[in-house]
Amino acid sequence: MNRSIVRALFASTCLVTSGIWAQETFAAAAAGVPVVVDGIGGVVTGTKGPEAGVWVIAQTNDLATRYIKIVVTDDQGRFMLPQLPKAKYQVWVRGYGLVDSKPVDGTLGKNLTLASVQAPDAKAAAQIYPANYWFALIQPPPASDFPGTGPKGNGIAPTMVTQQMWLTRMNGCFTCHQQGDRTTRTLLDNTPEGWAERITKARGPGDQAFGDHGPDFADAMQNGMTQFGRVRGLAMWSDWTQRIEKGALPPEAPPRPAGVERNIVLTSWDWSNGRYDHDNVSTDRHDPTVNANGPIYGIIGMYGYVESLNPNTNEMAEFGYKVNQNKSVEVLPPDQVPDAFPHNPMLDRHSNLWITDLGRYGAPKPGAPEPPEVMAYCTDPANKFARYYPQPGKARNTLVHYDTKTKKIEGIPMCNGMHHLMFASDRKTLYLSGGASGNGSNVVSWVDIDVWNATHDAQKSMGWCPMVLDSNSTKPATAAGLSEVSITPDRTQWNVPASAGVPGGGGAAPAVAAAPLDPKKDTQVNGFLYGIDADISDGGMWAVKTAPFPTGIVRFHPGANPPETCRTEFYEPTKLEDGKSYAAFNGRGMSVDSKGVAWVAFANGTLGKLDRTKCKVMGGPAVVTGQHCPEGWSYYDTPGPKISGVKTGSADFHYLMWVDLHDTLGMGKDVPIVAGSNSDSLLAFDTKTDKFNVLRVPYPMDFHTRGMDGRIDDLKTGWKGKGVFATYASQPVWHQEGGEDASTGPQLVKFQVRPDPLAN
Repeated sequence: MNRSIVRALFASTCLVTSGIWAQETFAAAAAGVPVVVDGIGGVVTGTKGPEAGVWVIAQTNDLATRYIKIVVTDDQGRFMLPQLPKAKYQVWVRGYGLVDSKPVDGTLGKNLTLASVQAPDAKAAAQIYPANYWFALIQPPPASDFPGTGPKGNGIAPTMVTQQMWLTRMNGCFTCHQQGDRTTRTLLDNTPEGWAERITKARGPGDQAFGDHGPDFADAMQNGMTQFGRVRGLAMWSDWTQRIEKGALPPEAPPRPAGVERNIVLTSWDWSNGRYDHDNVSTDRHDPTVNANGPIYGIIGMYGYVESLNPNTNEMAEFGYKVNQNKSVEVLPPDQVPDAFPHNPMLDRHSNLWITDLGRYGAPKPGAPEPPEVMAYCTDPANKFARYYPQPGKARNTLVHYDTKTKKIEGIPMCNGMHHLMFASDRKTLYLSGGASGNGSNVVSWVDIDVWNATHDAQKSMGWCPMVLDSNSTKPATAAGLSEVSITPDRTQWNVPASAGVPGGGGAAPAVAAAPLDPKKDTQVNGFLYGIDADISDGGMWAVKTAPFPTGIVRFHPGANPPETCRTEFYEPTKLEDGKSYAAFNGRGMSVDSKGVAWVAFANGTLGKLDRTKCKVMGGPAVVTGQHCPEGWSYYDTPGPKISGVKTGSADFHYLMWVDLHDTLGMGKDVPIVAGSNSDSLLAFDTKTDKFNVLRVPYPMDFHTRGMDGRIDDLKTGWKGKGVFATYASQPVWHQEGGEDASTGPQLVKFQVRPDPLAN
């Protein structure tokens, strides 16, 4: 017989045999998946066998709002989509190295065998890579080009003293959206002129996402580009997208989920009606059983809407409110469009909602009324806080209180600025970050909600303290010794700082008073406070001071009799050997574990850890620099590629972060979780192994979240009775996969970690 015929017959026999073997193997694998009445299970097969570590996505539009469930296959390609509401589902496969499979019908109680589709080439495979993998291709000016020499020199602004300052400004774009998503990396005109035109474009009045604030964002982009040195900045972004247009691909491929990452269950719901949703809250941060099985509340930024989503019925609701000139607040009827600026929500121990309202976004519109003059108690010497540190700025901000049972809404006019909010461990003292009152002074402020509920008297409810370091004492040499700190009460005897500068900008003024410092005086700290969290170990509070570069963190304790007993500590990230660069920079979010250890999300792609019990110096002139405790710091670069030519951090961006004190996620207590705002993920850090678990949201892409919180609905049901909630929070919602289609607007996402990939 002809040898070629023999070879053909042999090959044919092998193919048939291997095909039979593969079918038997897949059938056996599928048989190992339980059949459950409220789930869809099965196996995913590829050309080389079972597909491990790929996502199986089920979606339906049969419910009150679009509903999505996502799980990951195990090492045998098996999957289980659990706890599905009764509906018709479309099910498909997405994974690295693949292109999306064709959706098939899924029916509850029936298992599926799904076929994956291999990507035809590297370019096709890369289209579903997270934004940080594409952003790693950008090439900022090398460190040797700094400091900038201006338009007649190297085109970099002289205020950009180091490359890290440039990177801090570059990260400023992340505060609105991802960089490296499909929208930002693909333009019709990738020249510098095309980029210059792009950043001038603004959404028109009445925009679904921005309202009338589109021009404010265009102005912000223009100003940001000027801070770089306009020509050099435009050239960087132009070069990035031109190289991608010519075929450049990410420097590495993301790994498929592995280990505990395969135990994730993601559930998401459309909410916000296509508008920009800033963030969400589900419970009291100190007792995650509060509001169990209740609605999740979200904030529609730049409108005055508060939304809610009931995870049990899959129904969404919303209401609008208005802050009047006298600072009273009223709920508006459905036909009236509100014009407030709610920023952050928080639930108290009574399941009632508290919101920081910032008054307005951007510059005042022509003809807009001036805010009311400051309340008398903000400067009245009869008020001990005003006597100690008066706040003469105009009151633009209002703390809004919404009773979720009676639907009554009220406003507390604040003497100080505010931004984020967090309850202290006593669960009644609500601390507010921000702090600038309009006169350049910076404070930590709070409201006692029990006093407010009893008296409705803003003055009696409110307190504040400036941030002052004990720099004239050598007595407190340890963390425990800080209880003996005594700040000089006469503020004329403090070393007073210069202006805090612009958050995120380069070349900002120093955080504390310029040298020479008077060693006989205490020293005031300056800077805008951003992310904030409670220290349950002793009742203190921590906050990130976002400006100036490199940023730092502040620890505050009111003591027994504020304001006289208020005490503050200040820590900067560790300086490197060159004396100009830092181990991490651009801090934004922070959280504190049960032992009082502070964890910091640095926007340059680093997780920082500060254990102040290791500090050898805690008082005296050394604390002014914030560099007095290098022994307390540890740093961990977050997963993913690094930016070209940058040694520290990663191409990811981290907004806020949160320590899961109560094991609401399912990975244990005290787990730090970082918002991977440029990597479609939450990053859960294993403190035992110092490794990150990447909990990716693969669909829709552009999961740009700002924060998260976890809730326990029913501990008796194990992993099914708890979870962590986060929302898509990209301001240009059309960046999200699906584009301008409003039906694919922001989602609320629930993260759960089960014992294994087939748990149901």
